[in-house]
Amino acid sequence: MKKFVLILIPFLFFSFQITARAENNKKKELKAAIIIDDFGGGTGGVRDFLEGNIPITAAVMPFTPTSKEHAEWAHKNGIEVMVHLPMEPKRGKRSWLGPKPILVDLPLKEVRQRVEEAINNVPYAVGINNHMGSLAVENENIVRTIVEVAKERNLFIIDSGTSPRTKFPEIAKELGVPLLKRDVFLDNISSSSYVRKQMIQLARVTEFNGQGIAIGHVGVTGKVCSIGVFESLEEFKKRNIKIVPVSQLFPVTFPNGFPPNAHHARTNHYP
Repeated sequence: MKKFVLILIPFLFFSFQITARAENNKKKELKAAIIIDDFGGGTGGVRDFLEGNIPITAAVMPFTPTSKEHAEWAHKNGIEVMVHLPMEPKRGKRSWLGPKPILVDLPLKEVRQRVEEAINNVPYAVGINNHMGSLAVENENIVRTIVEVAKERNLFIIDSGTSPRTKFPEIAKELGVPLLKRDVFLDNISSSSYVRKQMIQLARVTEFNGQGIAIGHVGVTGKVCSIGVFESLEEFKKRNIKIVPVSQLFPVTFPNGFPPNAHHARTNHYP
């Protein structure tokens, strides 16, 4: 009996912590961000997201024929823009990275140049997140170079979470660059019902932590992603979760002020 009580007490304490945290989060405004990757690439879902009544954050691939067009389209409609920086993965086709990706065998001078060119190629960008990159994000020197450029340009970083060994969090903390990490992938299975399920997971994460970040895509899965996201909006409204541009999740102001152009993001947030 004594052994049972000793086992039960930590469980009850942990359950109490979870309940208390959830109750505390109910008292403050709950915010979730939905980053949609691969603008500048495929066309599926592009119009749905850029013309829809939801303040997504548009992560735009640089160096494509539609990079500037999609960034300008997003900005015109009050949607926050980021650079979706292509980085080398551990597996996958080289063609998936597009032009001028960040590769682990590049000289650091070339890495810096490509990051700077990518930022220049995506108008109105206020942050950076990685496209793929499960190999490159584990390389300390490469990540340090990217974070240094982000600091110089006063951009925040969203770690897409493609590797548990990513160097982004520790180096961003060291250099004082604002960073947050993705919580949920929406469309790694191409099904609108799956996207809805993942949106519910985003809602749960947000209720527990006070905020949450999901990543979806335009292109091949773009249409099902847009359907699943828009069909989930009523659930977010019921839970009193506000969908906001990802820059609004950072708890502190940036070293040199708020990210450039961030004030252009929509203010008529859903719900």
